[in-house]
Amino acid sequence: MEHEEVHELTAAYALDALSDEEEAELEEHLRHCAACRENLAAFHDTAASLAFAAPPAGPSPDLRERILEKAREERTKVVPLRPRRTYRALTAVAAILALGFAVWAVAATRSLSNERSARDRLETQMALLADPASQRVSLTGAEGELVFAPDGKAALVLNGLDPAPSGRTYEAWVAVDGAMRPAGTFDSSGGRTVFLLGRDLPPGAGVAVTVEPGQGSAQPSGAPIFSAETT
Repeated sequence: MEHEEVHELTAAYALDALSDEEEAELEEHLRHCAACRENLAAFHDTAASLAFAAPPAGPSPDLRERILEKAREERTKVVPLRPRRTYRALTAVAAILALGFAVWAVAATRSLSNERSARDRLETQMALLADPASQRVSLTGAEGELVFAPDGKAALVLNGLDPAPSGRTYEAWVAVDGAMRPAGTFDSSGGRTVFLLGRDLPPGAGVAVTVEPGQGSAQPSGAPIFSAETT
């Protein structure tokens, strides 16, 4: 048997679905092939996780009755076929397909949700910047401006802001009566950056930006690097 043919047996081996001859041949091959041993280990992990991924599947009552009826009609022609391994392999394959579909469905839903959220933010941002009723104030400490509308929507428009240091992020804050409320994190490419605040801006509130670790902080960990006042 060619190497590629033997290699293709590793998945069935992990599911205990090979004949004795195929098992012996694959086990002999595994002694000399590190790549197949690595593949087999991965298949074993997948097979083990199937026990938690889907409940056991059995034939429907109609299918079971038709099989038994056919067996009774041709009793003399029935040949033993190692039912336990065959059924186990079919169950595992069905579970793999079900698990794969579930993963795909979750990923597709999450991707669609993220796409819609990004599109909504972009539309809000464009409407804010184009609205003649929006006000603009210059930033203190950075080149750019704060744009805010009467309904409280606000965005930072930045020019030439360097990217955040490695492992750090920029975080915006809305300052109301001395309290700093988080309004989202963002980064910069060094060119023009437009960031829509994740919190509405009340009348008379200010905006500040700090550099925070990781995915942001609940409270500022340092002094603002730039800010803007709406009054």
